[in-house]
Amino acid sequence: MRKRSTAALLVGAVLAISVTAAGLVSLPGVGGAAGVPRTRLFYLSLGDSYSVGYQPGKGATAGYTAYVAKQTKMRLENFGCGGATTTSILSSTGCTTSGYGPGAAIDPVDYPATTQVAAAVAFIAANPGRVGLVTVSIGGNDVTRCASAPSPVACVVKATSTVAANVGTLVARVKTALTAAGDSTAKIIGLTYPDVLLGLYVHPSVPPTKTAASLADLSVTAFDTLINPTLMTAYTSVQGGAFVDVTSAPYQLATSGDATPLTTTVRLTPYGVVPVAVWEICKLTYYCSAGNIHANARGYRFIGQLAVAEYTKL
Repeated sequence: MRKRSTAALLVGAVLAISVTAAGLVSLPGVGGAAGVPRTRLFYLSLGDSYSVGYQPGKGATAGYTAYVAKQTKMRLENFGCGGATTTSILSSTGCTTSGYGPGAAIDPVDYPATTQVAAAVAFIAANPGRVGLVTVSIGGNDVTRCASAPSPVACVVKATSTVAANVGTLVARVKTALTAAGDSTAKIIGLTYPDVLLGLYVHPSVPPTKTAASLADLSVTAFDTLINPTLMTAYTSVQGGAFVDVTSAPYQLATSGDATPLTTTVRLTPYGVVPVAVWEICKLTYYCSAGNIHANARGYRFIGQLAVAEYTKL
């Protein structure tokens, strides 16, 4: 009887261990066997008001980051701060406490005692092997002031020099942190912006003043020859870094976005006949209707689609 009881106990123990092991394998985040779900990766968003999906009258929204997180099946951690510049992202403590804001509305990360980049680097270090993607929208606030400068192009030239140095530093710090944390395969995707100044063709007056139209034309030159090449060089300077040219991305009627000749036109209510590139800005942002530089819900979704497309091909 004792021998049979001992054997029964041993069999019971083995079965219990087997059931427990099977239960662990089926739990999300517990890997090892083929086909077993891995721990969910983090997606970090850094940058300015575009990174937090700011919309006038609504504040921070889901923007493009929630779309990217859903499509990549990653957990969003948004460090973005409205009003941030390439200098403040490296040196200003906190978000609202530093005079900037708002912070993110979806999955925000608070960092009242440190800078945005330092907070992101600390998060990466605290979650080794778990960051799969970092997106960055920064630089717009460095150059928007140039629209009212006596010499807009000269102003942009000077601003892009600062952007080049700061974004280069930002990308290097993030990449170093990822590599040290075992996330060497994580992607860093930098995003540019729609050329909202093309909206000057229809805002604030119809037809536009000669000055407004001239400034809109200059914005094409600024993006195509100064801003975007600078950002592309900075983001692609590290392995796993990529750049998404939102300015020139194809969108519906257009075949080459901002690069579409301004002589190619389409009718747009209530503005009449406008260049296709202007049509895009009116559809994607608030500039034509309200003179506001931010994207609308449609625009942010479009940006999110571009980011996901870039991520999947890297």
